[in-house]
Amino acid sequence: MKKVAQLIICICIFSNAFAFNSKPKQIYYQIIVYHLKTDVQIQSVDHYLESAYLPALHKAGIKKVGVFKPLANDTAADKKIYVLIPMKTIDQIDKIDEAIWNDADHDKNGATYLNTAFNQPAFQRKESMLVKAFEKMPDFATPKLTGSVAEKIYEFRSYESSTEKLYRSKVDMFNAGGEVALFERLQFNAVFYGAVLSGAQMPNLVYMTSFNNQAERDAKWKVFSADPEWKTLSAMPKYLNTVSHADIILMHATAYSDL
Repeated sequence: MKKVAQLIICICIFSNAFAFNSKPKQIYYQIIVYHLKTDVQIQSVDHYLESAYLPALHKAGIKKVGVFKPLANDTAADKKIYVLIPMKTIDQIDKIDEAIWNDADHDKNGATYLNTAFNQPAFQRKESMLVKAFEKMPDFATPKLTGSVAEKIYEFRSYESSTEKLYRSKVDMFNAGGEVALFERLQFNAVFYGAVLSGAQMPNLVYMTSFNNQAERDAKWKVFSADPEWKTLSAMPKYLNTVSHADIILMHATAYSDL
């Protein structure tokens, strides 16, 4: 009995040590971007997402889906809608797709969009990114904001690098370098950070921060730029020239977005 007890204690110690040392599992994101030209297309995609697509995703186990529109949509020739879909595992992409297309409610509620005539398309084109969450933020966060839907700002950034090696250095800057921690300290209310595994602008990383309003966003970036930690980090030789192109897109969440 004494040996059995000792064995049980050893197993418990090993299990606890393993649990303590194991890292949180990094989730994945699918980011879908609709490119639109007319208000009719925007209304069509909006109705489909709200009435059919998001409910189908919820039924398939995706509880939180973000839907965002750039502030520039009003005057842009290429109007966009971004859909952020968090997934626990990479194989959920295929499983979710199958579930949606086998969902009778999705077909019924999305009929107008799904049966759009070939010469009157509901969108100009559609793209998709597969993204893996950063080690230092392995899961997404629902922002804790107090502004109205019309005031809240979601800032989506894409940082491209000129080589794969420089790209990996930029990712390291966010994780080991402490850039994620810096954003957290300055209360940027990050929704996610991630490495793009498949997309149109590789090699690149993407992330989204959020703010109560435009004034708060501008003020926080001013503080970030002047922060001594950022000045030290950005001047480190191993992190120089890691971004060759940056896209900065300010957005509002739609009224039916979960985030």
